[in-house]
Amino acid sequence: MCGITGLVNFKDNIVQDKNILERMVKTLEKRGPDAKGYYISSNVLLGHRRLIVVDPKGGIQPMTKIFEGKKYTLVYNGELYNTEDLRKELIQEGFTFDSYSDTEVLLTSYICFGKECINKLIGIFAFGIFDEDKKEVFLARDQMGVKPLFYTMKDNTLVFGSEIKTILANPKIKREINRDGLTELLGLGPAITPGSAIFKNIKEIAPANCLLISSDNTIKTWEYWSLEAKEFKETEDEAIVHTKELLIDAINRQLVGDVPVCTFLSGGLDSSAISAIAAKSFKDKGKKLTTYSIEYEDNDKYFKSSLFQPTSDEYFADVMAKFIDSNHRKVVLNHSNLALALNDAVIARDLPGMADIDSSLLLFCKEIRKDFVVGLSGECADEIFGGYPWFTRDEMFYLDTFPWARFVNNRKVIVNDNLKNMKIEELVRFQYEKSLSKVPHLDNETKRDYRMKEISYLNLKWFMVNLLNRKDRASMYNSLEVRVPFADIRLVEYAFNLPAEIKLYKGREKGLLRAALEGILPKEIIYRKKSPYPKTHNPVYTDIVCNMMTKILNDKSSPIHEIIDDNAIREIIETKGESYKTPWYGQLMTGPQLIAYLIQINIWLKQYNINILF
Repeated sequence: MCGITGLVNFKDNIVQDKNILERMVKTLEKRGPDAKGYYISSNVLLGHRRLIVVDPKGGIQPMTKIFEGKKYTLVYNGELYNTEDLRKELIQEGFTFDSYSDTEVLLTSYICFGKECINKLIGIFAFGIFDEDKKEVFLARDQMGVKPLFYTMKDNTLVFGSEIKTILANPKIKREINRDGLTELLGLGPAITPGSAIFKNIKEIAPANCLLISSDNTIKTWEYWSLEAKEFKETEDEAIVHTKELLIDAINRQLVGDVPVCTFLSGGLDSSAISAIAAKSFKDKGKKLTTYSIEYEDNDKYFKSSLFQPTSDEYFADVMAKFIDSNHRKVVLNHSNLALALNDAVIARDLPGMADIDSSLLLFCKEIRKDFVVGLSGECADEIFGGYPWFTRDEMFYLDTFPWARFVNNRKVIVNDNLKNMKIEELVRFQYEKSLSKVPHLDNETKRDYRMKEISYLNLKWFMVNLLNRKDRASMYNSLEVRVPFADIRLVEYAFNLPAEIKLYKGREKGLLRAALEGILPKEIIYRKKSPYPKTHNPVYTDIVCNMMTKILNDKSSPIHEIIDDNAIREIIETKGESYKTPWYGQLMTGPQLIAYLIQINIWLKQYNINILF
């Protein structure tokens, strides 16, 4: 994996901005610690930082290729999982290769197929290609949004980069948030609207979108891929076999690399499936897979079962590690370090995130990176196969809003009088209805199948993207590449059209996936009730974040005072979070997680020196 950035201006000579490009590239050191490179011309400046995973010598970037006298230059962050299929097709078209890297395959695909190459890619990617003959730069991002890409226009110059901090490293870009951004932060956060970046005038290229800046300096963006509603013609038994085949293929394709590969193993269905299939592949090659699980100090003493987190992970992770005979390692997190890492988690994401859900993942990845460069993780299975309670509980399934933001009307409790009239509910409603208007349907769908497509679409476009953002930033902050096999585009397209009764086979969340894993996993793993990413239940952590937030409140210079109602926050602190009982977001952000989220907002406003425009 890597980090990319660039400046493009076809009206003016911008060679003098090379020093700005260098500053932008520097922000990407963690994404690419192994090498850096530049492409400099009068109108296009490209920069790259590289984390070497495949073909150390042949994958150097920026990569330039000349074909029939025309010059093309690529900067690329990602991994293609159909590299060899594409290479064979391109060789048949008469192209030759100087390396075995997917970088050259991607660039050659563009040379051969033009912008339509984007429809041939299976993988995770964000890239920019300068077509010197046409005098245009083409940017694109993968269908699910696994890899990030942000941009802005300033003084006729397109500025783009893998992270928001990369954009902000350009001294011409202002660090501002207006009332609309605040409304999004407090109404939708820690999620963001597809295409948004919260900061004023900074945007992201949304998942499955492209951007083209042409020779006249005009910018065009478009969606190159969208979900399609298709009639499902398979039987239950055929669906079980098909799901198993797609999943095994997706996982095996993602085990490639010239560096050590491991897997995340919580003992849940998704990570267990990946680990079991990967372990078999390793064993067939005479190797032994290493797996990692995360725990918190003394968590066994304080764990409380709930609808969203019915069981603890440690026992099941051990069961799976023994079953697949992996070299299993447990990372046990200290609560003081967990709280301190809230700061790094903000810097990694460039925004307030999912509080200690982010900081714990960041610390987890830090430990893994000591021995591994690539890891496989189980994100996205719940979104595509129906793993959350809002897929199976009718009161949530048919709720007329985002099911993970059911209590958004409570959010105004924490803001000060100046912001009480923020149109939080209206924003959420607008985005919800806008999303529903894009959901594809078939004629004569049952009420349940119609709603299943809506819920699946909302999860793919909103909830899943937030989790993918979290995984990308936490891992790449530690120079660790994490791959997510369940986000394979073929698996996503197939699962989207599953009828509800097949997706929830035998009335279970992820019922079809469970059936597909018969013979691959032990039954106690297959039929374990869904349990999300583990969080701490230790009151020590609650005390730490309460003390941190109290210090912020007592400091008159804390920027968060411009936003919050101090008295309301003090009440939440005094009750250790108990007075704010509803989840702020999703399943896990209650009590101490809300307090930690407020700490992150303050860190963000302060560290990034953000000017709030009321």
